[in-house]
Amino acid sequence: QVQLVESGGGSVQSGGSLRLSCANSGFTYGVACMGWFRQSPGKKREGVATIDRDGAASYKDYVKGRFTISQDHANNTLYLQMNNLKHEDTAMYYCAADRQWCSWYVEFPYWGQGTQVTVSS
Repeated sequence: QVQLVESGGGSVQSGGSLRLSCANSGFTYGVACMGWFRQSPGKKREGVATIDRDGAASYKDYVKGRFTISQDHANNTLYLQMNNLKHEDTAMYYCAADRQWCSWYVEFPYWGQGTQVTVSS
C-alpha cells in the first residue's frame, strides 16, 4: 500500500528556515518522480519543486534560490529545505509521487496529507 507522510511544518518568522520531510513506502519498483506542492486558503494548489529518480530537480520561479529539494533513496525520504521564508510561502505543503512521469503537466497520482507552514511577517 502506497503511503506518503509529510512532517516538519511549523511556524517561523519571515527570513527563517524550515525543512520538510516526506517518508514514502509501498513503491515496490520505485518512482519516476517526487514533488512538493502547496495550497493556501482560497487559492489553487501550485507546484513548488520536483525531483526525478536520477536527482534532476525543477523549481518554480517563486522558490528558486530559496528552496532545495533532495531525496534519500536508502531511507525512502524526500526533503524540502526552505530558506529565507516569506509570508507568501504560508500554505499547506504536500508531497506527491508518480511512478511513470516527471512533469508539471501530468497530475501526480499519489499524495500525502500535508504539513502546514506558517510564516509570520
